[in-house]
Amino acid sequence: MPIRKRPKPADYFSDWKQREALAESMIPIVGRLSRERNVRVSVYGRSLVSQSVLEIMKTHRFVRQVEHNELSEFDTFPMIETLSRMELGTSDIDIGRLTVAWIGGPRDSGESPEAFLARELAPIIGGGSAPPARPRDVVLYGFGRIGRLMARLLVERTGGGNALRLRAVVVRKSGDDDLVKRAALLRRDSIHGSFKGTIRVDEETQSFVANGNEVKVIYADSPESVDYTAYGIENAIIIDNTGKWRDEAGLSRHLQAKGVDKVILTAPGKGKLPNIVQGVNHRDLQPGQRIITAASCTTNAIVPALKIIQEEFGIVSGHVETVHAYTNDQNLIDNYHDKNRRGRSAPLNMVLTETGAASAVAKVLPAMAGKLTGNSIRVPVPDVSMAILHLTLERETSVLEINEFMRWASLHSSLSEQIDYTASPEVVSSDFIGSRAACIHDAQATIVQGRQAILYLWYDNEFGYACQVQRLLEHVSGASYPVFPASDPVAWSWPRES
Repeated sequence: MPIRKRPKPADYFSDWKQREALAESMIPIVGRLSRERNVRVSVYGRSLVSQSVLEIMKTHRFVRQVEHNELSEFDTFPMIETLSRMELGTSDIDIGRLTVAWIGGPRDSGESPEAFLARELAPIIGGGSAPPARPRDVVLYGFGRIGRLMARLLVERTGGGNALRLRAVVVRKSGDDDLVKRAALLRRDSIHGSFKGTIRVDEETQSFVANGNEVKVIYADSPESVDYTAYGIENAIIIDNTGKWRDEAGLSRHLQAKGVDKVILTAPGKGKLPNIVQGVNHRDLQPGQRIITAASCTTNAIVPALKIIQEEFGIVSGHVETVHAYTNDQNLIDNYHDKNRRGRSAPLNMVLTETGAASAVAKVLPAMAGKLTGNSIRVPVPDVSMAILHLTLERETSVLEINEFMRWASLHSSLSEQIDYTASPEVVSSDFIGSRAACIHDAQATIVQGRQAILYLWYDNEFGYACQVQRLLEHVSGASYPVFPASDPVAWSWPRES
């Protein structure tokens, strides 16, 4: 698509205030669409639901920086306003991409926003696909780092309340004030900030209420001992965040509990359990599979990039080095640990350790079997990691070609939710806290020499991974919405370097 620039405003302040007013006007419209019709509105994959005025404006600015197209609130507001007047069914609508498509041709030929959107959204006009008659119950087994981030995401994505509902959290009781402390940890987070909304504790019902969602806190010592039906929970999907059981025998214990349908493990599974990276091999899941593993944060970060690089350039061999934030399984000060080196103080040392991500890739991408080695260095930051892919490709390429390819993939491919892109020469790890992508390609760091290519991928190993689990949950539960416009398949039409 050709680069489109808006003329410079005569008065920057006046222009800002006009765009600010338009962004403010979008908020109630987007909220009603989400709440009343289960329509999620986004701009190039960045949700506008529950966003502030400044966040909406920054999202528009992102399109200018990465898509090289000056998308303005003046352009998107009439399109969003048009959506509000349409009888739409459950869907994810990327109004940013639709607006750019309309500006890129139909508008110049005289087609109105109403006519354009009626054509593009025809499958869901008049109702289209409907949400489930009863919301799918979700239970978090464990309430640590990933569990609490999953709770935030589930509450955020509740929408009209008829798709997925967080119904309970299962933990071991730690003391008389356990409920209050659990709620406090959900309310405030040293890395990810405060919970967006309100949380109240109802000790009489042994629950906390987050933005109107009542979540029971169930105390149990084993998965099979819980009777979820006693709490009105049925056909539930259990998200096991503990990592205590990683094989079929251990995770099957959840299925022995009353009211449970499926289990998703937020860690790599062992044995023959399917390791799923949403966006890559989620379609391989069979309807009868009841135990699913979401692989590791690092596997989720590297597999989307490896998949598209393999398909476009071919990969002969490679090495994956992860520079990983320290985690809760390390020690704050030197103390005994059953794994080598991890007993040394996490905040004071770089700790060389192993990673199973390289071997795990073959479970998700069989074409990569035997092609990768890997290692990991734990470093003294609490969140956001980096994967360095040193690849030998089947053909020669260039920095320009690799970067343009990754930029295009982050915007238009079927992996646009998983792959993000930055070309800033000033970004550092903390800039990616809260990123919803599985990985972010750092274009400034790319190195290419002939068939040797080195790619640097940032990833929020907590929140970005939790977003991948949420996407997998929506797919497994049948709560994933039809997307408009549909992403291009991983078959490239981007302008290659000559």
